[in-house]
Amino acid sequence: MENKYLLILFYSAGGSVRNLAHAIADGAESVGLEIKIRTVPKVSPDIEASESSIPKHDEIYCTKDDLINCSGLALGSPTRFGSMAAPLKYFLDTTGDLWATNSLEDIPGFAFTSTSSMHGGQELTINNLITYMLHHGMIIHGSPYSIKELGITKSGGTPYGPSHVESFNNSNNLSPDEYTIAKKTGERIAKLIKLLNA
Repeated sequence: MENKYLLILFYSAGGSVRNLAHAIADGAESVGLEIKIRTVPKVSPDIEASESSIPKHDEIYCTKDDLINCSGLALGSPTRFGSMAAPLKYFLDTTGDLWATNSLEDIPGFAFTSTSSMHGGQELTINNLITYMLHHGMIIHGSPYSIKELGITKSGGTPYGPSHVESFNNSNNLSPDEYTIAKKTGERIAKLIKLLNA
């Protein structure tokens, strides 16, 4: 099997999750793996489309083909009361056909998140995202304690996956430890993808 790419799929309202996505991309690219960074549009409280099919700036919207053809998935969302944000869930809820055909089975993946406060539901949200991956038969990995910054971070970063705590620096900018945890987790999945595709 030839090497493909790591799909970094996220929704970000204030920029924190987007910053984590790009730190993950830095890690994967540092070991020579191609990456695709994708997002999803906002959802409307009614059933009418509220966003253009083409975003005005930044990342483009994810398609099912992006998912089907990826060789690894990093899935990120801000925390919404311990769960993923509605725009990402809306998109993921449309992937029942991929589940029915086992399209994502045996693909490695991990999740990442951001909260406005410490203990704001990060681990629950990551587990919520991981549950989606488990239903698709994916191979799950997190951020192990061999990443030394995980043991010293005063803000985000969990063994379940990279994270950011906005109240730590009152900003969507990642702390040095948060950035390093995300980058090294990106490196780790890239190496796993290469190993599985060898």
